[in-house]
Amino acid sequence: MSTPPAFARQIGEIARAAGEAILAIYHSDFAVQTKADASPLTAADLAAQQVIMTALAKLEPVLPVLSEEAKALAWSERQHWSRYWLVDPLDGTREFVKRNGEFTVNIALIDDHQSVLGVVLAPVTGELYIAEQGHGAWLQAQAGGDWQRIEARVLAQPPVMAGSRSHGSLQDSMLQALLGAEHKLVPLGSSLKFCLIARGGADVYLRLGPTSEWDTAAAQCVLQEAGGAVMDLQGRVFRYNRGESLLNPEFIAVGDPSVDWAARLRAAGCE
Repeated sequence: MSTPPAFARQIGEIARAAGEAILAIYHSDFAVQTKADASPLTAADLAAQQVIMTALAKLEPVLPVLSEEAKALAWSERQHWSRYWLVDPLDGTREFVKRNGEFTVNIALIDDHQSVLGVVLAPVTGELYIAEQGHGAWLQAQAGGDWQRIEARVLAQPPVMAGSRSHGSLQDSMLQALLGAEHKLVPLGSSLKFCLIARGGADVYLRLGPTSEWDTAAAQCVLQEAGGAVMDLQGRVFRYNRGESLLNPEFIAVGDPSVDWAARLRAAGCE
C-alpha cells in the first residue's frame, strides 16, 4: 500500500483543519488562561476542539468523544464504551505559549481499550503522522505531499533518549542504568517524542510523572505500527478507559521491543 487507508487519511484531514485554526491564533497576540490543574489554556485549544468535534460528529457511525477540552464523562457512562474517539486538540500548550512549535493535534480511535488508529499533526512544520492497526505508520511532510512509510530502528549505540522539554529531567544515574553511560538526550515537546522514535530518530522515551490518556493514545498507535512499543514500568501493554481516573501509569516508549526493557527498568530503579 503506497498511502495510508482512506479512513485514516480522512481523520488526518480533520487534524489539518484543526491545525489551521491553531495557527491562526498562534500568529496573533493570544491570551493565556489557567485551568483548575494549573495548566495553561488558550483560544487555540478551544478553536481546535470545536473543529474536531464538529467533524467527528459528521462521521458514520457517530461515536462518543473523550477530549481534554470537554468535560470528562463519568466512569458510570464511559465503562460501557467499547469504541470511541480520544482527542487532545492541542497537546503541548506550554510549547505553544513559548512559541517553539513543538505542539501537536492528537486524534485516536480506541477499540476494546486499545488505540487502533492514531493521527498526530505538528501544525508549525506541517508534519502529519498517521497509523492504523495492521496497516503500518506513515508520515506526510506537508499538506498534499507524498506519504512515506516510517519504521522504528534497532536500539542504536549510543542510544538516544527523547525527553520532555517542559518537565523535570531524570537522574543521570537512572539513565545510565537504563541506557548506558554514553546515551544522548534530545529534548522535545508534546507527543512528538513518540513520533521521533517511530521514524527512527530516537530510541526511548521514559515518562516518570503524570500524563493523561489523550496525551499518549494517538502517538502510541503511530509508534506501535512503526514497530515500537509503549508499556508501563512492569512491561505491561498500555491500555485505555481502564477506570474512573484518566491518568496514565508511568511508562516507557521504545523503538526496539526486542530489548528486555523490564529488566533494564528494574536495574534503573524505575519500578
